[in-house]
Amino acid sequence: MSAKGRQAMGFTLIELLVVIAIIAILA
Repeated sequence: MSAKGRQAMGFTLIELLVVIAIIAILA
């Protein structure tokens, strides 16, 4: 899948929050 394809599917702030949450837990 291309980067544009992922964005088309819907890259929202929710996904960013999930990543930040995982990093916070691992940190």
